Amino acid sequence: MWITGVFALLAALPLATSGRLPERVATHWGGEAPDGSMPLWAASAFPALIWAALALGTILTTRRTSASTPSWAGATLAFTGVFMAGVQASIVRANLDRADWQEAGSVGLGITLTFAAALAAGALGWIAGRRGELPSHAVEAGGGTPMEIPAGERFVWLSRTTNPWLHLVAAVTGVAALAAVLAAACGLLTGMQWAVVTPFALASVLTLAFSSVQARVTEKGLEVAFGPLGWPARRWAPQDIESSRAESRTPAQVGGWGYRLSGLGTTVMLRAGECLVVHPRKGAEFAVSVDDAERGAALLNTLSAGRPE
Repeated sequence: MWITGVFALLAALPLATSGRLPERVATHWGGEAPDGSMPLWAASAFPALIWAALALGTILTTRRTSASTPSWAGATLAFTGVFMAGVQASIVRANLDRADWQEAGSVGLGITLTFAAALAAGALGWIAGRRGELPSHAVEAGGGTPMEIPAGERFVWLSRTTNPWLHLVAAVTGVAALAAVLAAACGLLTGMQWAVVTPFALASVLTLAFSSVQARVTEKGLEVAFGPLGWPARRWAPQDIESSRAESRTPAQVGGWGYRLSGLGTTVMLRAGECLVVHPRKGAEFAVSVDDAERGAALLNTLSAGRPE
């Protein structure tokens, strides 16, 4: 959510105010006066692409580490996200209602305040990550234990989790997108309707898609389905899973809420606590926060071992 939100803000802010900006906007200052500019589309796309590359690099680097709590990653993303968003807002503010980019105002005060806010955000990101660090004995491991299945019988395990706060976020952003559509229909957003509607609509759809999850274990293996429609979904056949276990995880450990990539692998984190964790024969571990995970892991271990179903 953080990565998506910062990306949307960086890209949408200049476009949403394009009616009040010059064709080229000042983007670099030598002292009080601007000495460099970019076309409006570049001022929108360039910072967003830099942020996307930084976020992707941080995620990939984190996945290659063995640390359960990437404190440095949280600090990096928090500091950089706040700083880039603040700088973008300062640049847009300095160019507002100017006929030419050379008439843009100063960004000195805005950059100073932004840097202070970014330092505070980075410190909070670091502290949140450090708090998520748990000693190895604090992790509840219920893995490796198979389930006894009587001959001739078949067992099915099913568990579902929802996050009401993510539902609320999806509803609020969806309402905002609808309001923007209505405003555009009334002629209030002439020339910039897509720049306003798209970020809210995209945020609403993505948040709703990952606000609930259902895990199911059958003789076909494990299926993890997302959202109210059960799509998209991820599937593992029994022979593709080396082992399964129940483990307690927190959002701080995996880097936040939703679909998270960290040193622990991939985690679908909708609430803190018990998670079903599978260790595939190929690739990183996958965890999903659902109730009764220990029973699901036991059944999956039995099926993965090729025992009677």
